[in-house]
Amino acid sequence: MCRHLAWLGAPRSVSSLVLDPPAGLLHQSYAPRRQKRGVVNADGWGVGFHDADGAVRRWRSARPLWGDASFASLAPVLASGSVLAAVRSATVGMPMDESAAAPFTDGAWLLSHNGRVDRSALPASRDAESTCDSAQLAAHVFDRGADHVVDTVREVARRDPDAYLNLLLTDGQRVLGLTWGDELSYLVEPDGVVVASEPWDDDPRWTDVPDHHLIEVTRGVDGPARITVTDLES
Repeated sequence: MCRHLAWLGAPRSVSSLVLDPPAGLLHQSYAPRRQKRGVVNADGWGVGFHDADGAVRRWRSARPLWGDASFASLAPVLASGSVLAAVRSATVGMPMDESAAAPFTDGAWLLSHNGRVDRSALPASRDAESTCDSAQLAAHVFDRGADHVVDTVREVARRDPDAYLNLLLTDGQRVLGLTWGDELSYLVEPDGVVVASEPWDDDPRWTDVPDHHLIEVTRGVDGPARITVTDLES
């Protein structure tokens, strides 16, 4: 299992989202507070964001997040209003190179997978960035289209009932978060919304998204973001 977060709102530095929060992704890489499976997330990390022109930019590594001083030195000057970041706890038998670290992309969307899935439940894809289960799942979601992510996850879950298929996606205008085997939490700030595997601090405003739900955050136009949480079992 892994830990991940997505930010949608006014531009913030990557450091303020990933490294600085007291229980943020840096802390979760070695001492997650809510992780149900696995102890540490030391098998790599990745940060993706949309730049001022809407293009996807990424920085991924197979090293533990706490050991990458070059990222720590540049993260304070990297800023975006659409960020997706993850720290990785690799599924046994999966590759350990940076191409297996989320976020994955199709050039418009960024996607992170927290969980595991039998690769035999997924169609083979030449577009997958790695042979790991998460990359294969991402390629399948991209092939079907992000708007069909719920149906895609349901189909994969039918093929592999033991799969954990918790996803975060963003295209710079929306964040989609799907809980399937785990939970998410979100926090509404004056300048945007963060959706994460677990709260990055003890602020009581954090709201939990239960298992088998979809959260959609849509960027506001001259106003606050719109948040919709849908029960996938109803």
